[in-house]
Amino acid sequence: MANAANNRPDIVEAISALARERDISEEMLISTVEEACKAAFRKSGRQHAGAPMNLSVIIARKKPVQVIARKVIVEEVEDDNIQISMEEARAIRPDFQLGDIVEIDVTPDDFGRVAAQTAKQVIVQRIREAERGKIYDEYVEKENEILTAIVQRVDQHCIYVELGLTEGVMEESEYMPGEEYREGDHIKVYVLQVHRNRGDMQRAPQVYVSRIHPGLVKRLFEMEVPEIASGVVQIKSIAREAGSRTKMAVYSNEVMIDPVGACVGPRGSRVEKVIAELRNEKIDIIKWSPDPAEFVANALNPAHVVSVFISEAEKICRVVVPDSQLSLAIGKEGQNARLAAKLTGWKIDIKSETQFQESLAEQGLSSAEEAMGDLPVDEPGMDAYYGQDEGYES
Repeated sequence: MANAANNRPDIVEAISALARERDISEEMLISTVEEACKAAFRKSGRQHAGAPMNLSVIIARKKPVQVIARKVIVEEVEDDNIQISMEEARAIRPDFQLGDIVEIDVTPDDFGRVAAQTAKQVIVQRIREAERGKIYDEYVEKENEILTAIVQRVDQHCIYVELGLTEGVMEESEYMPGEEYREGDHIKVYVLQVHRNRGDMQRAPQVYVSRIHPGLVKRLFEMEVPEIASGVVQIKSIAREAGSRTKMAVYSNEVMIDPVGACVGPRGSRVEKVIAELRNEKIDIIKWSPDPAEFVANALNPAHVVSVFISEAEKICRVVVPDSQLSLAIGKEGQNARLAAKLTGWKIDIKSETQFQESLAEQGLSSAEEAMGDLPVDEPGMDAYYGQDEGYES
């Protein structure tokens, strides 16, 4: 029977063409097809069950695919998968000696068809893997960036979004509180991480996204504020309670540029675009300062601060505000003070002027200067708010 491979397009030519078209290594494809052909031969029942055979597959241009078995010459054959007698070996070539390796063509008559089918399957699989690899490489570079996504479907505990070349997943813990998602909605999302899905090679890389990460706010301002994009204005830190309020500390490298004004924009146009994207989340833009006392005072905006006493060793600061400003400084359910603590990284103990004077009297102190020295000993009480690692620092 004529080898079926002779009647088919040359496998090597097909592999070469696909390798060029898909930008995949030709050598890798050929090597993979050869290994697959070995497996196909073993499945064809041409060797004894459970017995290994030393095989090689030769794929050459303009020639049929060959399966070659290597056997060692022995006096008495115990396993004809890997051994051959001297008589059989010398029938192939008279100068063979004991211990020599004989290469025997064991290609079945119809193996060209099997090889062609195997090559097609392997090439299709490799192309898919290569394409998934390219998708992974593209999206892993987008980690910590924002993308525009289209909501595809909403499940019970997550939503799936279209990101262009692949699908993204936003888990329930990454939803913005109070925000509803419907199929077809266009939303901005922050790329948390990209997984390659090594356990399931049939699936595309998995991209996890968020709507609550502080980095989303940072990237939105970079898009809207040219001074941030150029590096003239820097975002130093962000504290966020998504869906409710964000505090963002900014700093300008140029004296003539107001960092807060640059972020707010003419008539609030820049900050309003960010607020709209975040579904009317309140945003406090704070001027950053290297002086921790000044930074803490700024962070408690919109409350007016009378004085700030700090303890560098404990990283605790006591803030004194007018009696009428105490509730404003603390905020509803402590939110303003809590966000200020996250933004600055300082533990903040807030007291009204009356409370502060009473505290001085109780401790027998006559001045605020004495209180500064006594601060580390007098631990913060129930009104203390602690900086946590939930903020975002650039």
